[in-house]
Amino acid sequence: MDQDSQLEINKLAPYFQAQAYHNNEIKDINIRDLRGKWIVLFFYPADFTFVCPTELGDLADKYEQFKELNTEILSVSTDTAFVHKAWHDNSDTIKKIKFPMLADPTSKICKAYKTYISEEGLSLRGTFLIDPEGILKAYELHDNSIGRSTDELIRKIQAAQFVANNPGNVCPINWQPGSETLKPGLDLVGKI
Repeated sequence: MDQDSQLEINKLAPYFQAQAYHNNEIKDINIRDLRGKWIVLFFYPADFTFVCPTELGDLADKYEQFKELNTEILSVSTDTAFVHKAWHDNSDTIKKIKFPMLADPTSKICKAYKTYISEEGLSLRGTFLIDPEGILKAYELHDNSIGRSTDELIRKIQAAQFVANNPGNVCPINWQPGSETLKPGLDLVGKI
């Protein structure tokens, strides 16, 4: 992985390969093997913490909805795959997780996606949306004391998929599937 890679919207997302705890196994995950699917990279500080299980539990509860959107979730922390397994075995919330939990003990993925906090050896809360061609479409970073919204993440995926399938259209604020979109043009200038 190139540590100097740029993180830019509408550019190729940084490549990675890593071990993951998934379906009671430790396996290798290569981001290129997921081409053809939308990907949510969901960075969080650490296993056995407080806000993290609330976020991961909500993602687990709504995982079928993500799959219906042709979207794979990859959670990422600086813990090892063995720590992910231990957390999975000891937490009823984490036992619900069916998506891969990536291990990044060397922080290479966190550094590539600019979520790494070097003073702490942990990741910020970062969410990255990557399209089926590997192009970064959206991301957000949070202070670790601020949890994220799964419903808003799903809305962002739906909006990104809508504009990908309907070139020339854009989704305005709070857009929901079935809501009106906009087609930018001179006829709209000054009228919105």
